[in-house]
Amino acid sequence: MNMMTISEDKFVSINYTLRLDNGEVVESSGENLPFGFVFGRNQVIPGLEKGLIGLKEGDSATITVSPDEGYGQRNEELLQSIPRQHFPQDASLSVGAVFQMMGPQGPVTFIINSLNDDTVIADFNHPLAGKTLQFDIKVMEVRDATPEEIQGAMGACSTQGCATCGSGCC
Repeated sequence: MNMMTISEDKFVSINYTLRLDNGEVVESSGENLPFGFVFGRNQVIPGLEKGLIGLKEGDSATITVSPDEGYGQRNEELLQSIPRQHFPQDASLSVGAVFQMMGPQGPVTFIINSLNDDTVIADFNHPLAGKTLQFDIKVMEVRDATPEEIQGAMGACSTQGCATCGSGCC
């Protein structure tokens, strides 16, 4: 068995379940779909990375991540009013609905916070902002990352937007 520990520039593969404080499961990797990333390259939130340091293949852990080391605190300035006429006529507008629009740096996702006949209040906070997160993880693999994996990680998106560039992880 590979006894390498998780550290900078190791390729790490984990199975995980992400829960909120109330026990609600937000997402899970699934038994046969471990999430792989290059450690130390901002591909996962800081609190999860910190909790993984020194673990080895086969280790299991529960890692609690505060909002400050996860997706940040909620920022009320990220609630913005958008005139309803800016939405397509056939758009199904309801509280909690998720929409995407083009911003200066590419697509931006928001959730409808509230609406009336004239205005939609859009919430541009990450859906997990302000929440304490609990990751139940099992380390499936730890190995040296290849130069290609390291290069790919350098171009990956950060946790400031979606956590996973839409690929399905934390």
